[in-house]
Amino acid sequence: MSNYSQTPAPQWTSPAPRPTNGLAIATLILGICGFALIPVIMGHIALKQIRERGDGGYGLAIAGLILGYIALAGYIILAIIAGLAIAGGVVYGAR
Repeated sequence: MSNYSQTPAPQWTSPAPRPTNGLAIATLILGICGFALIPVIMGHIALKQIRERGDGGYGLAIAGLILGYIALAGYIILAIIAGLAIAGGVVYGAR
């Protein structure tokens, strides 16, 4: 008989998945719905929380931010066009 002791095989475990940041999810949903200012603010807060806590959802927050900024730019352009149309109507006497 031999006195060799058998060492157990190493157990490999997968790391626990990172939780997805809830604000990042909300940012994306509100960005898709066409809200402008809310997803921009929430997206920046979500990115800060993701950096500090190590949460997942970075891509969701970025996508929501992009959609929020696009909606914000669209609303600003729409307001400018509406303002010019109203001003044009006042200048030319249209009612």
